[in-house]
Amino acid sequence: MFFHVILTSDCNLQCKYCFGESLDDFDEDFGDDIEVDYDLPRKLNYDLDLLKDFCRKDPECVLTFYGGEPLLGIDKLRQIMDKVEPKHFLIQTNGLLLDKLEPKYVNRFHTILVSLDGQEELTDYYRGKGTFRKVIDNLKLIRKNGFSGELIARMTIMEQTDINKQVRWLLDNAEFSFSSIHWQLNAGFWGNDFQRRNFEEWTKTNYIPGVRELARFWVDQMKQKGVVLKLYPLLGIAESLLHEEKNCLMRCGGGWINYAIQTDGFILPCPTMWGMKEYYLGNIKDADPLKLKKLFVNEKPCVQCSILGVCGGRCLYTNIAKRWSDEAYGKVCHTVEQLVETVKSEIPKIQMLIKNKQIRLEDFDYLKYNGCEIIP
Repeated sequence: MFFHVILTSDCNLQCKYCFGESLDDFDEDFGDDIEVDYDLPRKLNYDLDLLKDFCRKDPECVLTFYGGEPLLGIDKLRQIMDKVEPKHFLIQTNGLLLDKLEPKYVNRFHTILVSLDGQEELTDYYRGKGTFRKVIDNLKLIRKNGFSGELIARMTIMEQTDINKQVRWLLDNAEFSFSSIHWQLNAGFWGNDFQRRNFEEWTKTNYIPGVRELARFWVDQMKQKGVVLKLYPLLGIAESLLHEEKNCLMRCGGGWINYAIQTDGFILPCPTMWGMKEYYLGNIKDADPLKLKKLFVNEKPCVQCSILGVCGGRCLYTNIAKRWSDEAYGKVCHTVEQLVETVKSEIPKIQMLIKNKQIRLEDFDYLKYNGCEIIP
């Protein structure tokens, strides 16, 4: 099982798609159907022996440090890594404080997902001036100090992002290049932002065509260089199609194999569902990680969708919270449909490359539920 350990709800950035939109939607609530506890401790406050005992019950336990910004809880992070013995440690971080964590800890991470949205101008536009430079310097430092695990550039994208241009740049940045990239659409997380934005036009004129270009480039790299780049939305879908998987559950694993542990020790299906009391699944002090309740998307329109077996429902939180109208959220579904169809169209070429031994089926393997949602 995978668990996001939320170390703190504090963050040291004020990104446009998170902090900025939270201000614009400050008065927007979830309605009467969802009760949210807004008084949770800002920092982890349970006995770490509880986490140790909880994780010990599952020989395949994987812990992902999460926030806010988890490195604002760096002392707790060190204590957990000294005390708890999961199969793997992962972290999702904005990267600004990676230089504050000693190499003996950094180098134990199986995977580091670092928030970076593309080129310096775009990243700093979304995340604040100077952010890009500090993050890149820290990534160079941890590589120099011996980090050899997987490093994933985790992009949040919206209307200012040219997906093909920015992913290609991250792959081929002369100063620091990535081989693993994931992107997530900023869509459906806030209550009023659809009306303020130009989401539909951007997806039709920029995002969807950009994904198609990117998929062609991805397959060309297989043909020309014999390499399957870890572009996770393409990789995950292709892996499922190549293995002819017919019933993919929530692709991030949220609610059935990937859970979150709040700062008070209560367990949630997903870290985005912070404080949503109705969806608490127990507490680490007495829960069995192997017997947690499983949640799935089981409502319209998902259950009637032809690509549910590949998509899995996209996002448990957005299906429950329903911050966007059905019509608006249908625009998001359209992007997923086009993404799946784009990858499907490349499968015959990929199968031929495998047959000709230019690449291997095993090249599409990856650590599933590693924090990449697969469906953006």
